[in-house]
Amino acid sequence: MITVSAISYLNTIPFVYGLENHPIRRDIALQFNTPAESARRLMDGSADIGIIPVAKIPFVENNLILPDWCIGAESRVASVLLCSGTPLQDIKKIVLDSESETSVLLVKILASKYWKISPEFVKEDLSQMPIDPTGSFLLIGDKALKLSSNFKYVYDLALEWVEYTSLPFVFACWTANKKLDRDFVSGFCDALAYGVLNIEKAAESYPNGFERGYIIKYLNENVSYNLNGNKKAGLNEFWRLAMAEHMSKVRWFY
Repeated sequence: MITVSAISYLNTIPFVYGLENHPIRRDIALQFNTPAESARRLMDGSADIGIIPVAKIPFVENNLILPDWCIGAESRVASVLLCSGTPLQDIKKIVLDSESETSVLLVKILASKYWKISPEFVKEDLSQMPIDPTGSFLLIGDKALKLSSNFKYVYDLALEWVEYTSLPFVFACWTANKKLDRDFVSGFCDALAYGVLNIEKAAESYPNGFERGYIIKYLNENVSYNLNGNKKAGLNEFWRLAMAEHMSKVRWFY
């Protein structure tokens, strides 16, 4: 059995649906984690494949990125947000969601290079603390979708990245920590494709506390799943800006 670490966020439900409704299901042990936990499991070997934040891929020994599919955005992503009670230029401190290093690095890049602000950054487990709408928070995943309406100012980090670089952004990729059988990889990617092609069925199967119509709209309009050439260019630009010294550690299946 191949152990697979999926992320327990709304944006991954097409992938989960595909993996659970494809013949590949009998060959995998599926577990659910936060993005940070998924990366840790891949790094310590307790998972064989995981959908992990792209900032963590260079630190996975023997990393191999699976082809074709990712969690990305070509405009507004709606689930990776800087939410604040004050306008951008007046922000003095940003509390960072500790669940994804990629989003943390992204907001720091945008602050320094695009917004030209120098706030204090404080990392917290936001699932364990109150979210004060007068403060400034990096919110990701379902927290961003549920809580952003409480804030006066909301900045979508994917859109800000697109406006800064003219490239899409990739938040997470399916990554393995060992060479896998080519037929297995093909079947695994077919399962992911099946899920992306059946978003409406996935929305019915995993409501996640959201209204079905909202889920379908979000998955179709905000998340972009195909790992195409433009996304790879955006990913390479992120790695260049955030961690150029580690880029050479990243490998691909193809």
